[in-house]
Amino acid sequence: MGLTKAEEFSVKDNRIANFAKALAHPARVAILRILLKKESCYCGDIVEELPLSQSTVSQHLKELKEAGIIKGEIEGAKICYCIDAAVWEQMQMVLGNLLTRPVADNDCC
Repeated sequence: MGLTKAEEFSVKDNRIANFAKALAHPARVAILRILLKKESCYCGDIVEELPLSQSTVSQHLKELKEAGIIKGEIEGAKICYCIDAAVWEQMQMVLGNLLTRPVADNDCC
């Protein structure tokens, strides 16, 4: 795979792309819905709600954590996950700004 030229785009555009990548799988969207409903959750609790193996859920949690959307706090032998409120707010703002811009009403092509 070729090198990306992410550094040639604005910080804001890269942030939007990172959020979009993190949201680009239905399992991760489902995990976020679970965390929004429960405020925090252990990986095992999430596994019980999804038709996925523990290792698959863990991989999706890792992707969400790397994007900064969720945080994980070690509690004994378990990790408790929750949505990072500040990042969630930022994600709402940057995605909302992109999606609420009006589209030019002209003949395309």
